[in-house]
Amino acid sequence: MDRLNLLNTWQRGLPLTERPWDTLAAVHGTTVPRLLDELRAAQRAGQLSRVGGVFAASAGGAALLAAMAVPEARLDAVAAIVSAHAGVNHNYAREHRHNLWFVMTGLDAEAVERSLQTLEAATAVPALRLPLRRPYRIDLGFDLRQRTASTAPDEPRRRPPAVADADRPLAALVEDGLPLVERPVDAWSQALGWTPLRVLQTLARWLDQGTLRRFGLIVRHHEFGFTHNAMAVFDVPDTLVDALGPRLAAQAGVTLCYRRERAEGWPYNLYGMVHGRDRDSVRAVLAQACAAAGLQGLPQQVLFSWRRYKQTGARRFRDLPDEETRHALAG
Repeated sequence: MDRLNLLNTWQRGLPLTERPWDTLAAVHGTTVPRLLDELRAAQRAGQLSRVGGVFAASAGGAALLAAMAVPEARLDAVAAIVSAHAGVNHNYAREHRHNLWFVMTGLDAEAVERSLQTLEAATAVPALRLPLRRPYRIDLGFDLRQRTASTAPDEPRRRPPAVADADRPLAALVEDGLPLVERPVDAWSQALGWTPLRVLQTLARWLDQGTLRRFGLIVRHHEFGFTHNAMAVFDVPDTLVDALGPRLAAQAGVTLCYRRERAEGWPYNLYGMVHGRDRDSVRAVLAQACAAAGLQGLPQQVLFSWRRYKQTGARRFRDLPDEETRHALAG
């Protein structure tokens, strides 16, 4: 079985049926047991993070991008403390004075702030807080066969509704991922005390509303050669950012694009990311996107990542294991 083809094809659009693997096995000319073995092998190899969904920023919970300026001699040690926190789902070293960038997630903004203060106390390093103001594009389900991420522009839509309180237990399972068993929806329905039909109808409604941006195989791009990702940041006048941001988001190769609040000593409010296999390709995409979006001449920086410390699913719909986290941070 061609694993790359399998993982590439089903990054979105996983069949919403009680037996989704039957469809995948038929498409790829194999049996369900062999298909599941392949998915488990991809997960062991780190290529497949989980089979689940990516929620819109407005779906619920909270997330915050944070950055620390860590002395080089302490970087690995501080990164280990940050990564040990259950609420941190991404943690990267980037080429900048602020060299450690991570995302903290939680049930609400207060929980995220408490977690961030816990990390600052544990590391003795203050963190920039860079809250999301407006997403223009969030789509990491790109073609794994290209040199840089190639994505189609998002369709404009209104702010999707949040997950209802009664549906939050399912959202937490979506963050965890479908179990790799023959009838995964049955496992979810039993855990929730729901019927399989209710599970599937809720997922379909979320996808239709945009609350769930995609549902499928969540891959880890680094393992497929996308080892050079760059975060371009721009200082755009507040009166122009909501006009220029969507232009940047519409450019080929831009996977993530959003407006964030500025912080003291950090004047940038527009972010765009490009993922690629080499620096030259990434820089070429950024240069073209910047020109096409009308961002030339504005203060800007490009921060390449050079080490991935942690990449996992967000935790926006369940309580974090506080005792376990405190133990990890202490040890």
